[in-house]
Parts: sequence; C-alpha cells; structure tokens
Amino acid sequence: MSDIDIAKQSFLAYVNSDRESNEAVIAREFRFTSPLDNQIDRATYFDRCWPNNEAITDFKFIRLVEDDGEVIVTYEGKVKSGRTFRNTEILTVKNGKIQQVEVYFGWDVPHRAPKGGFFTET
Repeated sequence: MSDIDIAKQSFLAYVNSDRESNEAVIAREFRFTSPLDNQIDRATYFDRCWPNNEAITDFKFIRLVEDDGEVIVTYEGKVKSGRTFRNTEILTVKNGKIQQVEVYFGWDVPHRAPKGGFFTET
C-alpha cells in the first residue's frame, strides 16, 4: 500500500466503524496532536478519538499529497447531524504504519462568515 492508501484506510475506518482496520495502520509508538491534544499516545487516542466514529458519516478528500514519508490530507468530514467541516492533517508514515498525526482544525462548510467578510463570536 502507498502512504496515501494507508492514510485513506485510517479515515475510512471511521466512516465504516471498523476499528480493527484503523488499528492495523496505527504504529505502537503513535503520537497524536491537535489543538486539543498534545502528543497523546495510541491508547489515549483510541479512548479519546475513536468514539467519534459513531458520528462520522463521510470524508470527502480535497487534498492528498505524499511527500517523503508524510501525507497531507485536507478533507471535508460530515457527521450524522448534517454538519460538514474542513480540516487538514499531516500524517507521518513509516514502514506501513502511521507514526504521528498533526491535526489543524478548519471551518464549517458552508463557512459561517459571509464571503469577503469575517465572523466574530459575541
């Protein structure tokens, strides 16, 4: 499998609620970082993040770029409520396993701000 195939397998495991498929591509020494998580380990990732599979219904891949052991994935995810969001993740892949993930949260689709404008929380 290519590094892109490995990345896709991990994402599609959420859509298919197939934890075994995701575990197969996640390294034992895995680390996960997002705006909410700082270098959490594999066990904590599955405890904290895997339950999201119950809400996720689809991933539309916008960008899949493979470069020297990293895969950059920009996607639009959809959840059961109908909400759609866009994020970018950088996956480090080595020997067929995802070693590390960095998640960068994006925005809701459609964007909450008007075109040419901005959104201010009040």
